[in-house]
Amino acid sequence: MRHLTVLFCFFSLGIFAQTINTTGIYYAREFSKDKALYKAKEFVMEEIIGLDTKVTRFNVDALAETSSGELISLAYACHEKNLDGLVLGFFGNRWDNSGVFYQAFAFKNLPRKAAVEMLTKLNEEIERNAKYLSADSDNNNVYFQYEDITFLIYRDSGIKIRVFWQDFDAEWESNSFGRTKRRFEKKLEN
Repeated sequence: MRHLTVLFCFFSLGIFAQTINTTGIYYAREFSKDKALYKAKEFVMEEIIGLDTKVTRFNVDALAETSSGELISLAYACHEKNLDGLVLGFFGNRWDNSGVFYQAFAFKNLPRKAAVEMLTKLNEEIERNAKYLSADSDNNNVYFQYEDITFLIYRDSGIKIRVFWQDFDAEWESNSFGRTKRRFEKKLEN
């Protein structure tokens, strides 16, 4: 009987792996850049471009990820349908109603214009508030909203950006943000 209980526990955990619930959040056993890119391709194909019987070409390129693994940025382009933009992949720990622990992830699409606006605004606010943030790095903070994303900027051994979206709270280090911005701008030039 004990063996059946253990077997059932492993089986039930497998049911929660990589399934989607009604909120658009996926369940996953662990985060990895490769898994994020793998799932992002599906997201871009189904949610952004749209499924079609015609053969459609598109690309998805991972730009940068945070050291914590909570946020990854990806650029996408589908020249045939004149679509390109930025996808932010959010990852975080969750517990379901039964108390089972899992890592959830979800994707936020920012079409080209919105992505450029958001990256520019975030960069401008970091530069505009640099003195204020440095004056009292333990206590001074700046925040703003862009669409349904809230950004909290503060200093802690350098500029840090917390990104709040849906139930996700991800820390975006300034070097990861800078890499995303530079690589995304370079993709737009090509």
